[in-house]
Amino acid sequence: MNLELFIAKRLIRGKEHKISISAPIIKIAIAAIAIGIVMMLIAIATGVGLKLKIREKVAAFNGHIQIFNYDNNQSDVSVAPVSLEQEFYPQFTDVSGIAHIQGVAVKAGIIRTADTFEGVLAKGVGKDFNWKTFNEFLVKGRLANFKNDLNEEAMISKILANKLQLQVGDSFFTIFLKDGDPSNVPNNRKFEVVGIYDSGFEELDSQYIFVDLRHIQRMNKWTDKEVGNFEVFLDDFDDIDLKTAQIYGRTVSTLDTQNLKNKYFKIFEWVRLFDFNTALIIGIMIIVGGINMITALLVLILERTQMIGVLKALGAANWSIRKVFLYNAVYLIGVGLFRGNLIGLSLILLQQKYRFLKFPNPEEYYVDYIPVSLSLLHVVLLNLGVMLLCLLMLILPSYAISKIAPIKAMKFD
Repeated sequence: MNLELFIAKRLIRGKEHKISISAPIIKIAIAAIAIGIVMMLIAIATGVGLKLKIREKVAAFNGHIQIFNYDNNQSDVSVAPVSLEQEFYPQFTDVSGIAHIQGVAVKAGIIRTADTFEGVLAKGVGKDFNWKTFNEFLVKGRLANFKNDLNEEAMISKILANKLQLQVGDSFFTIFLKDGDPSNVPNNRKFEVVGIYDSGFEELDSQYIFVDLRHIQRMNKWTDKEVGNFEVFLDDFDDIDLKTAQIYGRTVSTLDTQNLKNKYFKIFEWVRLFDFNTALIIGIMIIVGGINMITALLVLILERTQMIGVLKALGAANWSIRKVFLYNAVYLIGVGLFRGNLIGLSLILLQQKYRFLKFPNPEEYYVDYIPVSLSLLHVVLLNLGVMLLCLLMLILPSYAISKIAPIKAMKFD
């Protein structure tokens, strides 16, 4: 029988434990652990959720990795075409972890209406375009359909629709300059708004409209087997640097690669700060919870001084008595963790379903609500980490038991 555990259980279950002087201090310690775990769960869930949402939105416009011709300039406009007849298209079999690959082309233009005009980037997309993310962005109308014959359907952002005073069903003309044409006679294309999207990314929404890829191919005098670049989507964003290098090594020498982290360096550097903020919150909460547990442990030791003296007189070793109080502390931390997880996970699930918590300034975070994402691994590691670190913080204070003399302890009142 584990004697230390048996004594710890008797102390926990005893009625005097609930009405003792230490009872309010114990409740405060449990509350500190519970509040701390709630704050830590929310910090992790919001930090991870915001990172994932920003990555998802940027990738919707660019893919995770772009493959393009070396002759292309540094802008987003497609200049030198790339043939669709590549070994990696439509399935990239040489590199694992590739979810999807699509061919696109971008051309700069000016939308002209009766009252105003606006410069845009017309992104030509084809049958292979991944519209999955745009289902969430769609606010009016429907997604464009470019799977059949060439058509004039177009999707524009809510920002552009407001600036140009366009609604679903309206038509507009877009002027495209002819690159390298001495006549400088522009191409004029008429499009019809079939859908309006809002990604929350003003930087991208204010530029992009989505049209049929075949319009761009015809204006650039490309064949139907040529595109501006390829966009590659990965199964796991964390592998983006490795996959970029692998893809670069498995494409022909005339093609270059670029990933989102390099293209939008400032955004992803800002996103990295989320990890630091989360770690800072976790550290502060663990310190606060640990200090409260240390206080509770010392009060428990003081309250049980006579019992400690009796146990020592009966021959109990200092470490054995310390284990009794550490077992007691494990129980108290466990109660705090259980309550904190119950409250924290409930709040996270409610936010995930109903999105009732909103950003006061959504334009700064590229999303109007606070996104949350939490895996079982995060929860397990967090709870184990809190338990372990709190116990490590309690080992030194428990050393006070070895300083208690049996004779003085039994006379203690």
